[in-house]
Amino acid sequence: MSEKKKFQKGLLIAFSLLIIIWLVKIFEISSGISFVHFGVLPRNISKLIGIFLFPFIHSGFEHLISNSFPILLLVTAIFYFYPTSSLKVLIIIYILSGTLLWIIGRESYHIGASAVVYGLVTFVFFSGILRWDRRSIVLSLLVTFLYGGFTWGVLPFDESVSWEGHLSGALVGLLCAIIFRKYDPYEKFASMEDEDEELENFES
Repeated sequence: MSEKKKFQKGLLIAFSLLIIIWLVKIFEISSGISFVHFGVLPRNISKLIGIFLFPFIHSGFEHLISNSFPILLLVTAIFYFYPTSSLKVLIIIYILSGTLLWIIGRESYHIGASAVVYGLVTFVFFSGILRWDRRSIVLSLLVTFLYGGFTWGVLPFDESVSWEGHLSGALVGLLCAIIFRKYDPYEKFASMEDEDEELENFES
């Protein structure tokens, strides 16, 4: 697949997800019906469906907007840089982050795509560390620069924020980075020994 097609595919999937999320919020506002009860309610068997629905539900437009740009950037990025593993990673983060949240979360409704965003951020960051290739390192540094403050989101500082969702997403993202570390191989950074060997060969 060409570079252009990889980028277009990632952008199309990212926009498709955002369109669904925005349409859900617009319908919720226009109908006057709250969708919060479709979120994750931990350890409640009757609310298991929330594992699949909670990323599409947001408390307000501010909440929605705060998740929109990261989804657009990160989904496009993983489909461009990791074309073989990207869809698998996205599906795993989507399902397992909600599942883990259902297990460890407080007994309250949890909503929003933040868990998925944290999963993608963590996947990209640790992929850079584990793969140690130019592409992953650069992408990892970019994500660190843009979302370095996300680290605090996995700590229970603000009871109004689902830090358990953030933590769940982050743990699943780390798991994906480990599982798919050998997928989509790319040019690695040369080690110091390789550079010394190249220099010796050049001098000889």
